[in-house]
Amino acid sequence: MNTIQLSVIIPVYNEQEGLQTLFDRLYPALDKLNLFYEIVFVNDGSRDRSAAILRAQFQLRPDVTRVILFNGNFGQHMAIMAGFEQSRGQRVVTLDADLQNPPEEIGKLLAKMDEGFDYIGSIRKQRNDSWWRHVASRAMNNFRERITRIKITDQGCMLRAYDRGIIDAINSCREVNTFIPALAYTFARKPAEVVVEHEERAEGESKYSLYSLIRLNFDLMTGFSVVPLQWFSMVGMVTSIFSALFFVFLVIRRLIIGPEAEGLFTLFALVFFMIGITLFGIGLLGEYVGRIYQQVRHRPRYLVEAVLEKQDAESYIENGVQPGDATL
Repeated sequence: MNTIQLSVIIPVYNEQEGLQTLFDRLYPALDKLNLFYEIVFVNDGSRDRSAAILRAQFQLRPDVTRVILFNGNFGQHMAIMAGFEQSRGQRVVTLDADLQNPPEEIGKLLAKMDEGFDYIGSIRKQRNDSWWRHVASRAMNNFRERITRIKITDQGCMLRAYDRGIIDAINSCREVNTFIPALAYTFARKPAEVVVEHEERAEGESKYSLYSLIRLNFDLMTGFSVVPLQWFSMVGMVTSIFSALFFVFLVIRRLIIGPEAEGLFTLFALVFFMIGITLFGIGLLGEYVGRIYQQVRHRPRYLVEAVLEKQDAESYIENGVQPGDATL
């Protein structure tokens, strides 16, 4: 049996308009690499015809195509985790189904890995996103790097390559919420990044909103660092010191000048400011507690309805299945 050298994992969620275009570009691009590969599509509970289109594509190319069908929507990162667990390649590449990252760029990542790197991130050469996503992403990247010490120039780019050792390490983790590129970076011995092309989404709509971007960065902060809690502790300590000094000042002022109401609104402003800091800290603490709560429940991270794959030769002999048959 030939060892699979490359696994390409593609999460799919409501992408029926662009899947055929993806197929038309992806398979020829991988065929040109002259290596043994597999493509693992993970349907994340799509509500359109994506699952049916993936089934049809599996029937056309069962030799290199595998399809994992979720029985619900569990999120992009859980879809990638499922692909990692099912993948068999010595190297694994993740790719979006929307073709914003051209599949023709996969060879560039593999060439970089040939230089001895075990984790390859990508940086979009010229981003074709809206201006607010570009600005928000850059701000979040800088903030995250300061907190977690994880250096990922473009965390929103899905096109990444992983060595099998890193994939095995990720699969051994049982975290419910995590950010896979950051987790891989912590396991990488020799990470690197390459610049890749970026295209506009041809079909469908983006699944990421501003809220999703904020939630992602909260997961990054609370999943890989306790610095936010340490910062809040420092802010709380400094605020408490200034509040005590201000209280002493007000007492002395009242004893010297007597009762007055002119500073009432200033006092209200200070109180509201401190209340805001307190509420933010409670929310931040809640993020950490919520992660613990989700982890200790031990619920399955995702549920697989079916896996479409072609059995290998050894399974044919053991199970008495005719070559060419597909299994669920």
